[in-house]
Amino acid sequence: MSDVNVPAVRSYLLGLQSHIVAALESVEGSAFLTDQWVRVEGGGGISRLIEGGKVFERAGVLFSHVMGTTLPPSATAHRPEVAGRPWEAMGVSMVLHPRNPYIPTTHMNVRMFVAKAQAGTDQQDVFWFGGGMDLTPYYVFEEDARHFHQANKDALDPHSPTAYAEYKKWCDEYFHLKHRKETRGIGGVFFDDLSKGGFDASFALMRSVGDAFTNAYMPIVEKRLNTPYGERERDFQAYRRGRYVEFNLVFDRGTLFGLQSGGRTESILLSMPPVANWRYNWQAEAGTPEAALNQYLIPRDWV
Repeated sequence: MSDVNVPAVRSYLLGLQSHIVAALESVEGSAFLTDQWVRVEGGGGISRLIEGGKVFERAGVLFSHVMGTTLPPSATAHRPEVAGRPWEAMGVSMVLHPRNPYIPTTHMNVRMFVAKAQAGTDQQDVFWFGGGMDLTPYYVFEEDARHFHQANKDALDPHSPTAYAEYKKWCDEYFHLKHRKETRGIGGVFFDDLSKGGFDASFALMRSVGDAFTNAYMPIVEKRLNTPYGERERDFQAYRRGRYVEFNLVFDRGTLFGLQSGGRTESILLSMPPVANWRYNWQAEAGTPEAALNQYLIPRDWV
């Protein structure tokens, strides 16, 4: 497909990975590891990560550019017409699990898929972009939540006056633990299957979301970095991280796509927190800071 500029998307994503890692290293005070890998079925990637850090207990900023002969079910659920086609996918995906419970966990992902025309048919290549970011605090500071959402709105407003509202709603609905009847955190934005308006417009919107991440998240890290905490806060953090695991393994399309497409397991599961726990029917005591989180685990307006 002549209007899909794969090299331009790849170049942008590699630059985005480097930019985000540099920002994280500036607060961590030490370098991220680099793990470059090759996928037997086609393509490969670069995993940038740190484990056991001073600020980030686990952080992964992953670039991948992979190809295959048949799109897996998780990628064709909303586009059945491309089932069975050869494909190409690239993206930057990241999850940050800070050590301090007063710094939220966060996730960001931007990506592009191309479902290629099958040989001997009159099909055309089909592309789409997706991505977004969301915030998962353990102790909610409303000013941080408002800042995060405002940064997302500012990134999307130049593309469409309705994009933020639409993508925020999509995020609230996507990052929802149906079996718990609660959202994963305080949301953000999420979009998928974006191709309307053509390649250039879709690529530009994806770039705006990717570029907005450091402004949305790093000021929160810097503000909460030195907040004192103890075993109580760490224990609650581990309990709430269990919900993160539940979502990623049960509902997350990116995790499912990676595993179904024969992706690199170590990179896919790098999104899991290093420590998490579960308790039978545990409830936070009324009136405590831990109980206060419940009021934020439903969709609400932030800006």
